[in-house]
Amino acid sequence: MRNSLRNLLSGAALALLAGLAPITGASAETLRYATIGEPPSLDVHMGTATIAATIGQHMFETLYAFDSTYEPQPLLASGEMLADDGRTIVMTLRQGVKFHNGKELTAEDVVASLQRWGEYGARGKLLMANATSVEATGPYEVTLKLSEPNGAWKSMLAFPNGGPVIYPSEIVTAAGGDPIKPENYVGTGPFMFKEWRGNRHVELVKFDDYVGVDAPADGYAGARTAEVDAIRFIPVPDVGTRVSGVQAGDYDYAEFISGDLYGVLKDDASVKIHLSGAPIFGLMFMNSKEGPLADNFELRRAIHTALNKEEALRVSVGEEALWKANGSFYPEGNIWYTEAGTEAYSVGDPEKAKAMAEAAGYDGTPIKLLVSTNYKTHYDQATVFTRQLADAGINVQMVVVDWATLLKKRAQPDQWDMFVTHHGNIPDPILLTALNDSYPGWWVTPEKAALKAKFTGTSDLDVRREAWSELQALMYEQVPTIKVGDVYSYNIASPSLKGLGATTLIWPHFWGISK
Repeated sequence: MRNSLRNLLSGAALALLAGLAPITGASAETLRYATIGEPPSLDVHMGTATIAATIGQHMFETLYAFDSTYEPQPLLASGEMLADDGRTIVMTLRQGVKFHNGKELTAEDVVASLQRWGEYGARGKLLMANATSVEATGPYEVTLKLSEPNGAWKSMLAFPNGGPVIYPSEIVTAAGGDPIKPENYVGTGPFMFKEWRGNRHVELVKFDDYVGVDAPADGYAGARTAEVDAIRFIPVPDVGTRVSGVQAGDYDYAEFISGDLYGVLKDDASVKIHLSGAPIFGLMFMNSKEGPLADNFELRRAIHTALNKEEALRVSVGEEALWKANGSFYPEGNIWYTEAGTEAYSVGDPEKAKAMAEAAGYDGTPIKLLVSTNYKTHYDQATVFTRQLADAGINVQMVVVDWATLLKKRAQPDQWDMFVTHHGNIPDPILLTALNDSYPGWWVTPEKAALKAKFTGTSDLDVRREAWSELQALMYEQVPTIKVGDVYSYNIASPSLKGLGATTLIWPHFWGISK
């Protein structure tokens, strides 16, 4: 079976490989990463695409970074002092840090970056909406003042996905709310932007003047040493082509390999499997702004009641070692794990769902489900759910596009009623996209606002855990999004890569990695 699979992958798939992602021109010191597709933008402030975070973290840095236990540690910051019961945060910056354009990082750059992120960024308002001021109180000192304490402030400043990476002040000031253009992808990271050739690759090269943290590497924290000369991120939408490329030595690393290949690849000497250290989870978002689901929590609950998540996970992931039907937004054993609301997690009752939909006034109006084929699990789950909803008399029309198009369409409320995505592991619930009022779906209710205020308004862990439990229960009641289940995804790498751990935290990173 293994040989037949490899022959299949290395035959027609390799022919496709040449057309999709030419790899000529890469030096022996270039690490070649096969991605699921092309990022919409690498302006990290403005979006939450996983692929953008994966690439961007090598170029751009945040004030703090998560260690292997998901505790934020200083990165561009060297430390902080809190006053006024946590309402005033004074951060000291490391001195001598260089941007890729040669400019030294100062407090002015941090202030400008935080201000832009707070006004326009994908996650910025979660922290900065309550900021009364952010200012440079010294060349290497930034003071952030909040109207209310926020127990998650450091986690927000450490999270690079849609997060507060630091650009030179002149770049963010000129950009305002417009996406930063590739020629201005200037950060402080161990790699710097070289080129973006559409549908071919994004290439980063080693930044020789990088000034990192003088501490052992630990998760995303500590030292970040570039051991290769370049990283080339190559869009390869077909999973078979990604696999065959690593097997043939054309790629060094490939992401999001489908679960049905796990049983074969785990015994394949030409690749090494790298499991996620924490589950990702599929999500199906509801449109709270326009369409038949916007003001109809009853219809949303009917849709949820129709779904059998175990079937969707079995079809989309395959190998049972790679998934778990868990209704909590955190895995068991995590401090944020709660069973609140989870009795509604996977009911799978089409007759009950049909009666609920009728009671909610559903008249058979088509419900547009936006999904991409770049992530095979997304498409498979959408297919299963569409069938299950049809059994409940709910008319779902799949709108199938590539991932880059989905990212554009999901920002347009008239283009969809539901869309399928996934969420990576996050260290604090406030970073969940569903809790972000401006994330596509646009879930904004008084009940949510009150519980968010309770959750962020204290550093008392017991109070925060109670508030999060209530928030999760509210998510099952108002159904802004539907959690599919936990998936322990895996990527594959060439055995020639040295320094990769057996698991990844959230996104794979390639400082400290050699060939």
